[in-house]
Amino acid sequence: MPKEEIHYLTYAAETLRSLESPGLLLVTGNKRGEPNIMTIGWATLGVLWGRACFVILVRPSRHSYRLLEENGEFTINVLPADLSEAAAYCGSVSGRDCDKFADCGLTAVLGRKVKVPIIEEGIIHYECRVVHCNDIAPAAMPAEISQMAYPEGDYHRLYYGEIVACYAEAKAAERM
Repeated sequence: MPKEEIHYLTYAAETLRSLESPGLLLVTGNKRGEPNIMTIGWATLGVLWGRACFVILVRPSRHSYRLLEENGEFTINVLPADLSEAAAYCGSVSGRDCDKFADCGLTAVLGRKVKVPIIEEGIIHYECRVVHCNDIAPAAMPAEISQMAYPEGDYHRLYYGEIVACYAEAKAAERM
């Protein structure tokens, strides 16, 4: 189905609801063009420094962390409801050990403005370039959150991605 350019806030509520279930699919890749998918459940979008941004959280232990550090670009992909099992799978295995695109029958298609792909089967896409990153400061975090979210001390790095392209299927919300 063709995808049309949209304002990044057009499906913001639906996109953020997808964080809870089934999750959003982050795609990044290495400089050789080999992509990796990671399911994310913690992120937000809005305006920072006068720019539309998607802020994602990735732990240093994740395969995607190294790829983001190497590449500095990512896409966020919202899948239709009938592909929720793919989102679950992509959040349960590491791209170090398998090709999640092949395993889930998903298609990598080059982004419109970034070098990493989108997931063709997705219904909403955000293409982003990292403009800043910083690490969570454990000492500044309430102990109850730190104990709940980081019992092993694997604190996230936040990546602030400027949204350089955003597009979706017509009536994408109907397929969520």
